[in-house]
Amino acid sequence: MGTGSLQPVAEFLAEAEDLLGNLSQNFSILSDGAETGDVSPDLLNGIFRDAHSIKGLAGMFGFDDIAELSHHLENLLDRLRLGKLPLDNFLIDCLFDSLSALIGLVEGKSVNPELTQDISSSVARIEGLLSSQTGVAENLFAGLHIDPELLGVLTEYEEHRLQDNIRQGHALLLVKAVFPLDSFDVDLASLTDNLKQHGEVVSTLPGQNNDRPDCLAFNVLCGTRYSGSALQDILDDGTIEIEEVVAARVEESLENAPHDQLANAATASLNDDGPVSETLRSFSSTVRVDIGKLDNLLDIVGDLTLAKGEISRIAEELSGQGISLGKDLGKTAHRLERRLLALQSAVMDVRMVPVRQLFDKLNRIVRRMARDLGKNVELEILGGNTELDKLIVEKLADPLMHIIRNALDHGIETGPERRAAGKSEIGRITLSAAPKGSHVAVEIRDDGRGIDPEGLRRAAIAKGLIKPEAIMTEQDLFGLLFHSGFSTRTEVSEFSGRGVGMDVVKNNISALSGMIDLTSRPGEGTTLSLTLPVTLAIIKALVIHSSGRDFAIPLASVVETLILDPGMTRTIEGREVLELRHSTLPLLHLDQAFQIRAEKSESKTRFVVVVGFADRRIGLVVDDLYDQQDVVIKPLGKTLSFVRGISGAADMGNQRTILVLDVGGMIEVALQGGGL
Repeated sequence: MGTGSLQPVAEFLAEAEDLLGNLSQNFSILSDGAETGDVSPDLLNGIFRDAHSIKGLAGMFGFDDIAELSHHLENLLDRLRLGKLPLDNFLIDCLFDSLSALIGLVEGKSVNPELTQDISSSVARIEGLLSSQTGVAENLFAGLHIDPELLGVLTEYEEHRLQDNIRQGHALLLVKAVFPLDSFDVDLASLTDNLKQHGEVVSTLPGQNNDRPDCLAFNVLCGTRYSGSALQDILDDGTIEIEEVVAARVEESLENAPHDQLANAATASLNDDGPVSETLRSFSSTVRVDIGKLDNLLDIVGDLTLAKGEISRIAEELSGQGISLGKDLGKTAHRLERRLLALQSAVMDVRMVPVRQLFDKLNRIVRRMARDLGKNVELEILGGNTELDKLIVEKLADPLMHIIRNALDHGIETGPERRAAGKSEIGRITLSAAPKGSHVAVEIRDDGRGIDPEGLRRAAIAKGLIKPEAIMTEQDLFGLLFHSGFSTRTEVSEFSGRGVGMDVVKNNISALSGMIDLTSRPGEGTTLSLTLPVTLAIIKALVIHSSGRDFAIPLASVVETLILDPGMTRTIEGREVLELRHSTLPLLHLDQAFQIRAEKSESKTRFVVVVGFADRRIGLVVDDLYDQQDVVIKPLGKTLSFVRGISGAADMGNQRTILVLDVGGMIEVALQGGGL
């Protein structure tokens, strides 16, 4: 495939990702509705349309494998929305498996447009469900006095919806309306929207000819809990005639009807200023932007920020020399700074995406893996609208995958085990996100068997990680789970027990300048808490100096700064600490942590920068504090990914680059009493 065809493929991938994301979210809603018996026809129609759109999109780009699987999925969904297949667990599982296969195909095209996968098993499963359709649908129209001409113009789907409304005991009403030619489209849409608020619009049909050539007549067939007279009162429109085709078995009380609200809405919409003229404008105000373009724009903003800093420095020097131009230049620099802050904020807003995009994908994985493990597990998602930088969301995918896999394989018990423990047979994993200032807290909690600290101790002793006489707190023992190669499982499964996973999770979270905490109670479950920065792009940083070198500390992690006076520190179990407001603060000397050797005066004043996440705090001992500055963080690259305690580098202008400290890594080092 030539270079010129790469752009169309990128457009296909962007459109397909949106459609697959919609299917993933709506399949989850459909699954919940299947359990409660509350499934919206609009939801089913929306799912059907998305599958149809993927089929058409793939066919247009020549991706026959995606088009074929989408076609079979579309057939399955069509049978479902026509009521010819029951919405049971077998069908739900088939939908999720088909979605996983589609996602795999689309992801393959992102690597190589010619790449494909075997879809025969997915197609066979769909065809198996389609062929299992048996019996003849009950004819609910028998015995009802419904005009055969009316039934004769309905589509198969509309006839099914009509029967479903009869099955639920709803009334079938024919709402007859006449609208002026110049506004019939707006007026009809308004009437339809009003009817949908208290019923289902089954079909919209042309009305009988009338004596007014400047008007069009329409009949709207709807199912509702209200009688014809009650609906007439709600709509409060004397120009509309309502015919009761089938009476309701249970009529909704008018006392519960939002009469004033619905009547006012109908009146306001029908008394619009006039017809809406046809337009060529797009119905959507959104555009897709490649993240690489946003990165480039952010780099430009960073360069402008550095240039603004130079202008401010020159202005100060000129003012210090008594040159009046320096004051004017300083005012200009301040105006430039305000606009740059607004531009920076706007660029960052564009990069933010809701974590639901990632959480909804995990729902599909939980279903499949739980089924393979023979476990019944529900995934609860909270705070899905919490926003994170798009790049952080992408890099968070693998760590969350590892954590969810461990929770399902190690944490959640089998049905018999849960019953024996007095628990519900259905296990629960809760995935939540919440903003915390300039950070986001992501929590993964399960109600499984939990972790036994003493079991960890025995496993660590057996592996030679700790000595039998070692004194360790419960949190220290939990920390062993993040050691490379540590596992309490003796058998290897498809999902875990291979001695990898949690150490990878910790490294990935640290690479995002985040922290990970684990708490657990045997028999009750385990909670993993991740604390992540909202963004790793442009941040405010405190520039500090230690042993002849400058470093930057993300300002969002700085709690306060102190002058370190002699006699303020003491040593507890070999660790230097500082008593700060009735709490003990572990100290970490930067020069010792990075093994920097430089001559310094013993009498020189030193400083403590208190940094932390949540309730975890340490003090970084440094030689000097400089000013706060906006910095653009650049990753160190794979060749330097092994460097601990550093999250990246920042360009400070004047051809000077300094390292940005990884506060999460620093805290772990200080609390463990080790070195980098």
